[in-house]
Amino acid sequence: MPIAHVNGTDIFYKVGGQGDPLVLIMGLGADHRSWGPQISAFKHDFTMLTFDSRGIGKSARVTEPYTLRTLADDVIGLMDHVGFGEAHVLGVSLGGMVAQEVAINYPERVRKLVLVSTTPGGGGPETMHPELLKATGFKDGSMPSAAGVKDVDVKKFIGPLVSLAFNRWRYRLFLVPLARVYMRLGGIGGIAAQFRAVQDHDTRDRLGLIKAPTLVITGAADRVVPPSWSDVLATRIPNARLVKVEGGSHAFHMEMKDRFNREVLDFLKGR
Repeated sequence: MPIAHVNGTDIFYKVGGQGDPLVLIMGLGADHRSWGPQISAFKHDFTMLTFDSRGIGKSARVTEPYTLRTLADDVIGLMDHVGFGEAHVLGVSLGGMVAQEVAINYPERVRKLVLVSTTPGGGGPETMHPELLKATGFKDGSMPSAAGVKDVDVKKFIGPLVSLAFNRWRYRLFLVPLARVYMRLGGIGGIAAQFRAVQDHDTRDRLGLIKAPTLVITGAADRVVPPSWSDVLATRIPNARLVKVEGGSHAFHMEMKDRFNREVLDFLKGR
């Protein structure tokens, strides 16, 4: 089992495909297997690095709080480990937040950047779907900082989150129970740590530091991260292109994989 000891922790990773290097960073609670629709579509054009974020899947369990900058440093450590001097970087949702930190702090390592269904952060409760806000249990109707989320019952939060991420019922029917099983098997600690790290994410004043050509892509019917945040990203990142996919959910990279893969391939290959 390929394990890299980077940035003080053990991280499970896989490398596959052929062509230019591409790093794929998955979202909250998901592991490397969630990239299946992209692996099959990209394998003839890109050598892909996929992995389980610290505390998730087959990577080592977490015991201390961390930040999204920590996760960005993990990515760079993995790139060093597998010999990627520079690479295209694609991140979805939380992975898109990490990708922003990679591009801001390590601009020389990023060829092109793809930010999917994500946000620069810094928003208030008005940016969260009412069902998600209710699931946090915050009676005053506001989202606290990372220091204030320790009492959030992530087990209650993850069900509505997964359900809202998909607009097609057959995905919800299968994946919501699967997420609950995953948590019962020990995944709750890693998800809770990621949830805490997200609360202080705010790159709005640093987006101008991104040097890589950037594709910002989102589903126009995203119920988890409002598509308006993609407008902010595309406006503040130099040399950014914005694509909104009509009817696309938060997880449209899975539900509408053909459209998503085509847009990403066209961008990365310069078509």
